Amino acid sequence: MITRFITEVNTKFNPFSTRSRATRLFLSLLPPNARQTGMQIKTTLLPRTATGASTLHVKFKDGKEMQLDGELLGIKGLVEEVDRHSRALQKQADLTDG
Repeated sequence: MITRFITEVNTKFNPFSTRSRATRLFLSLLPPNARQTGMQIKTTLLPRTATGASTLHVKFKDGKEMQLDGELLGIKGLVEEVDRHSRALQKQADLTDG
C-alpha cells in the first residue's frame, strides 16, 4: 500500500466486533514510522457493547478526502481505493519531477 501521500487517517470502531476487521487490518498496514513522517493517525475505540458502524476517513496531500466503509469493501477494497488515488498522485509527482 502506498502511504507516502496520506496525511491523515481517522478511524472509529469497536475492536471486538467482526464487522470492524477491515478497519483494524488497514491500521496494521500503515508503516510503523508513519507518525514520524508527518501522518496524523486518530483512532477512537468504541465500547464492547457499541453497535455503531466502523468508520475510516483518509485525507491525502492534495486535499482529497475519502470516507470508506470497511464492512462493505473489505480489506482488499480499502487498499485498492487508497492505492488508486495514491498511484494517481505518484504519477503526477513523477511528471513534475522529471
